[in-house]
Amino acid sequence: MALHSLLFSLLTIVLVLAKTEPVLCDYTSIFNFGDSWSDTGNLICLNPNNHAFHFPYGETYFGHVTGRCSNGRLIVDFIAQSLGLPFLPPYLARKSGQEFRRGANFAVAGAMALDDAVFEERVCSQFRLVLQKKLDEDEGSPQNQSVGLVIGVTGIVGNSLAEILPLSDTPGGPWKVYGVARRPQPSWNADHPVEYIQCDISDSDDALTKLSPLTDVTHIFYVTWTSRATEAENCEANGAMFRNVLRAVIPNAPNLQHICLQTGTKHYLGPFETFVKTEPHHESPFHEDLPRLISPNFYYALEDVLFEEVEKKENLTWSIHRPDIIFGFSAYSLMNIIGTLCVYATICKHEGTPLRFPGTREVWDGYLDASDADLIAEHQIWASVHPFAKNQAFNCNNGDVFKWKHLWKVLGEQFGVECAEFEEDPTPKLEEMMKDKGTVWDEIVRENELLPTKLEEVGAWWFADVALGMKVSHLSSMNKSKEHGFLGFRNSKTSYISWINKMKAYKIVP
Repeated sequence: MALHSLLFSLLTIVLVLAKTEPVLCDYTSIFNFGDSWSDTGNLICLNPNNHAFHFPYGETYFGHVTGRCSNGRLIVDFIAQSLGLPFLPPYLARKSGQEFRRGANFAVAGAMALDDAVFEERVCSQFRLVLQKKLDEDEGSPQNQSVGLVIGVTGIVGNSLAEILPLSDTPGGPWKVYGVARRPQPSWNADHPVEYIQCDISDSDDALTKLSPLTDVTHIFYVTWTSRATEAENCEANGAMFRNVLRAVIPNAPNLQHICLQTGTKHYLGPFETFVKTEPHHESPFHEDLPRLISPNFYYALEDVLFEEVEKKENLTWSIHRPDIIFGFSAYSLMNIIGTLCVYATICKHEGTPLRFPGTREVWDGYLDASDADLIAEHQIWASVHPFAKNQAFNCNNGDVFKWKHLWKVLGEQFGVECAEFEEDPTPKLEEMMKDKGTVWDEIVRENELLPTKLEEVGAWWFADVALGMKVSHLSSMNKSKEHGFLGFRNSKTSYISWINKMKAYKIVP
């Protein structure tokens, strides 16, 4: 009786192995025991002709038979999703040399009817082997399981990837990380454990010379772009940069598994030069299966390059990530709204002038969403290791809404500056207000012993004017990400304040 009681406990308990200092989740792996209630495919390995392996099994979620005795997900699948972990692979479906760092499922349909000897043979002995290997790995020196290549590592999301990927409990890890950027490595990026590569990816020879030797890369995170005078030029320049990277890496990295491409919600609104002015655009909330707009868009060009190049390597997967306006940290970014507003507030305080809102009534009063840079990094890492997030496009935002009239007050409070009342048309423009402030910024940097920067480096005035000058609703649905297992979120106000504090901590602003 005692043995059967123990077996019952083993069959109904999920054993979770935990590590300290959680970042993306509290747990790094799950080992599950049970019967048909939680079998994710072991029975199909034992009996491929079982009746459970034909439609309607699997049709409502996976769209194909998975070996589950269900038409969708099981309780153990929801547990894994809630912990930010991938669905548990059935142990009997393991490939030669496969390791179960993220856990394994030992449940077999009908296991409760098995006698003790069969249970010992099928489940317990196999679990002992996996658990002992897991413990041996934890006690020994960790080996890199994944090797990430971050293109645009000094940018607003690249900097977050450089911080999060090397952490000990990041999914898919331990990670070795290469970081690529055109500039020399800045001081505020140098404390990340990343192998920094200075490379101009717009130069195909430079890209080939510096990236083709990276033969151990398993994942590419492409989070950069360049700006040109017209969208046609943007398409050509950005497409060429992305193609240079992929053609340097894909043929030379035999273990390359996945490519993350970051674009954004201009996918639904059109490029900056026409930005919802001269052509029809999609109405929000935006969802991922909306068709492309008719005008040229370098986001579409990047997708086309991705689809073309991944076809050249068997089993190479991809994901596309479409954040909204990004809240994050980087002294150098073409679209850093928080950094730009911090610099503006600093100049206002220095000159004793109030903060004037450089935007429209629609943006001032309307509901909007934002994307925290760390959340975007987590989203990309999730998609790169989650088995059911492959070959998909996903929106990515914080999951809440905010109003700029509330965050404008927060900006004033953070810098001790009075906020002016909202001004109706004509709307003040930051690009006009800041055009002669270069010497003022130099003085502020000198007086406060800040990181040496030029105003044109830290103030993306044109972008702030575009982002705050819109006249349309701008919200994206996160349903697809949640349905595929990503449950991350951020409080946008808290995120906003935290990135302001980071700008101060790294002495970009006082």
